[in-house]
Amino acid sequence: MTAEALIIIPARMGAQRLPGKPLADIHGAPMVVRVAQCAQAARAGRVVIAAAEPEIAAAAATFGVEAQLTDPALPSGSDRVFAAAQAIDPDGAIPIIVNLQGDMPNVAPDTISATLACLQRTPACDIATAVQVSEDEADRANPNVVKALLAGLPRAGAGQCLAFSRAAIPSGPGALWRHLGVYAFRRPALARFVAAPPSPIELRERLEQWRALELGLRIDAAIVDDWPISVDTPEDLARARAMIA
Repeated sequence: MTAEALIIIPARMGAQRLPGKPLADIHGAPMVVRVAQCAQAARAGRVVIAAAEPEIAAAAATFGVEAQLTDPALPSGSDRVFAAAQAIDPDGAIPIIVNLQGDMPNVAPDTISATLACLQRTPACDIATAVQVSEDEADRANPNVVKALLAGLPRAGAGQCLAFSRAAIPSGPGALWRHLGVYAFRRPALARFVAAPPSPIELRERLEQWRALELGLRIDAAIVDDWPISVDTPEDLARARAMIA
């Protein structure tokens, strides 16, 4: 395990479609703990849950997972991640901060490692994320599947992101790149990101990635095979339990 990365999982109890989501039980462990265990298996850095409420921190402690309490009024997961990083490492000794969504209980450890490797091998990259190729026509029309537009013909398992949308990009026939909810930030890039207000396109698309792009931050994506379930509804939770059993 390296001290070069800090993997932070933001969690709060107030999800509208599935209240109490971080503590939803998946075969004896809360969902956010399942995500933390996946992150620990990557052996890519220190893993911490950024908890908006004490009950999340208490549940994490029961399973031996580190947690950092954060202000429940923070507006987004990215703000929660930055607040936790500042509390844990106020001197900025850890240069890379990973924001790992807390609702992907079967995310592959290799996806986390690949995202970090994408950032580390490209000095010009400010933020790395992950995408998976999709030729499923249902994804093209589904606004809940976020699509990334990558420059040129991606090679060596990665590509530079030019845009993100809930619409089908690029238009026309061919595969799409589905976006996964993991980000590896260089520390200064995360600080710039959370200090800036939401951008107009970010608000329109409801995608934070646009704020980074409009700030001039470069985002690269690791191309992975993994497609973890994202738990947003009771039906998703049932599928997650079946997949992880």
